[in-house]
Amino acid sequence: MNSNQFDAIVVGSGISGGWAAKELCEKGLKTLVLERGRQVEHLKDYPTMTSAPWDMPHRNQIPLEDKRENPVVNRCYAYKEDTQHFFVKDSEHPYVQTKPFDWVRGYQVGGKSLIWARQTQRWSKYDFEGPARDGFAVDWPIRYEDIAPWYSYVERFVGISGNYDGLDTLPDGEFLPAWEMNCVEKEIQKRILDAYGDRKFVIGRCAHLTQPKEVHLAQGRGQCMARNQCYRGCPFGGYFSSNSSTLPTAAKTGNLTLRPDSVVHSLIWDEEKNKVTGVRVIDRVTQEAKEYFANVIFLNAACLNTNLILMNSQSNRFPNGLGNDSGLLGKYIAFHNYRGTLSAGFEGFEDGYYYGRRPTAVMLPNFRNVKKQDTDFLRGYMTFYSAGRSGWGGARDLPFGAEFKEANSVPGPWSVFMMMQGETIPKESNQVRLSADQKDAWGIPQLEIDVAYDENDEKLLADFLQQGEEMLTKAGCINIRKSDSKQSPGLDIHEMGGVRMGRDPKTSLLNGFNQMHLAPNVFVTDGAAMTSTGTQNPSITYMALTARAVDYAVKELKKGNIK
Repeated sequence: MNSNQFDAIVVGSGISGGWAAKELCEKGLKTLVLERGRQVEHLKDYPTMTSAPWDMPHRNQIPLEDKRENPVVNRCYAYKEDTQHFFVKDSEHPYVQTKPFDWVRGYQVGGKSLIWARQTQRWSKYDFEGPARDGFAVDWPIRYEDIAPWYSYVERFVGISGNYDGLDTLPDGEFLPAWEMNCVEKEIQKRILDAYGDRKFVIGRCAHLTQPKEVHLAQGRGQCMARNQCYRGCPFGGYFSSNSSTLPTAAKTGNLTLRPDSVVHSLIWDEEKNKVTGVRVIDRVTQEAKEYFANVIFLNAACLNTNLILMNSQSNRFPNGLGNDSGLLGKYIAFHNYRGTLSAGFEGFEDGYYYGRRPTAVMLPNFRNVKKQDTDFLRGYMTFYSAGRSGWGGARDLPFGAEFKEANSVPGPWSVFMMMQGETIPKESNQVRLSADQKDAWGIPQLEIDVAYDENDEKLLADFLQQGEEMLTKAGCINIRKSDSKQSPGLDIHEMGGVRMGRDPKTSLLNGFNQMHLAPNVFVTDGAAMTSTGTQNPSITYMALTARAVDYAVKELKKGNIK
C-alpha cells in the first residue's frame, strides 16, 4: 500500500481532470492522475498538426471501411483523417444503446480537451435559479454569486477572448481582445436588433489566445493563428487544452504523477474505516490489476464514464453503487439539443471579405422563458450564426489557363448559417445503467444508455426554427432553408447529470461543493455533477466548479474534516 499511496487521486485528464491536477499539485498535494488512454505529450504527439491534405493517404477523408465499422464516431463533425487518432473507435469500446445515442469519446492524456469546440460562456443567475423556479430536476445548491469568482479565476489562466457586452443573461468575464464580426454579420446583427430591440447578438467567447498575457506565455503558449486546425493539437498552444496548459503546470510543481493506460475499474470502499480509500485500476495494455490509495479522490472521467465507475463501485455498504442510497445514480441524464439549423443567402457586400478562419461564431443568449414562463415549453436555447463567402476554386467547366485561374480566384456570394443549442430537461427516464451480461475488454460491465428526446424538446426545436426563420427574414436574408438533423442525443458531446448536485442526500448525490454526501472524500466535478444543462457551452463551468471544489477539499483536509 505504501508504494501506491498519494495525497490525492484524479481520475481523468481532460478539461476538468487537468484543472483538478493543477490545483491539487499547486496546493502541495502529491497527486496521481489516472488516464485510461495512451500518453499524449504536447507537440510531440500531434502527428498531423502541420500536415497538408496531400500529406495524408486519403487527402483528409475517412475511408468507407472505417465509416462502416465506426458509424457513431463518423457522425462527429471533427472526426477526419487528420484527427482520428484522438477519437475512440466504436469497434474498440462498445456500449449498449437501449435507445440511439452517439457517444463520442477521446481516450488519451488530455481527453477531449484536444478536440473540444472551445466555446466558453458563463452561466447567468437565471440558469442556476431555473430548476427551482420552473419545478424540474432539483434546486441547484449554488447560485451565480458562488461561482462567479471562480469563473474569473479560471478565465484568467485559460485565456478567453470576448467583448464586454453588459448582458445579464450572459455575464461578462475576464477577457482577452475579441474576434471581429465580418461586414455581413455586423449588418445582420444591426437589422435584428432594430427589428426586435432586445435581441442583441454578440461575438462568441472562446478559449483562444488573441493576445497572450504573461500567465499564458509562462505556460509555453502563444497566439492563436486562426488556422482552424485545432482538432489536430495546436503547435502554438493557441487554444486551451490540458496538454498545453494545466498538466504541464501541475508537473512543474514536482507533485504530479501521471499514469496513462490506467482503466479505472471502481473506487475502493473500506468497510472497517467506513470510507473510500483508493481506486482499483486495470492496466490497458497488460490487463494487470493494481490499487492506488489517497485521502481525497476527484472523479473527472467525463460524465458517462464517471457514472459507470460509481455504479461499478459496489460494496456491502453500497450494493447499488457508491453513495447511491437514494437510487438516483445514473438517472436524470441531460444533454444539449442541436437538431435545428437554418441556411440562407445574403445579397450585396461583394466588395467585402474577412481574414483567417475565426474559431467562434456570433451568438445570441437565450431569450425564451428567461425571467418568467412565457411559452408552452420549458427553458430555451442559445442561437449562433455566421456568414461567409464560398466559391473559391469552384469553377471547373472552363478552358485551362488565365480564364480558369481568374474564375477560381473570385469568392462566391455570401451565405449565412444559423444553429441552436437547446436546453433539455433532466428526466428520471433518461438514464444509464450497467449491462448485466456484456463486458468490455477489461472485464468491466458495458454501459447501457437509455436517453431520448421528449415532447418539450420537439416544441423547443419548432420554436427555434420558426424564430430563426423570422430573424433571418427581418435581417434581409434570401432563400432561407430550415432543417432538422434528427440526430441522436450524444452527438452534441455535452452529456450531463447522473451524479447531480443538490441540497438533500435523498434527492442528489453531491453537495454544493461537488462533494459526495455519503462519501465525503470523493468529489465529482465533470459533467456528471450538473443538476441542469443551461443553454451555454458547459466546459468553463466544469473548470470553475473544479477549482472551487479543490479549494474547499484542501481546506477540509487541513481542518481534519476529510481523513
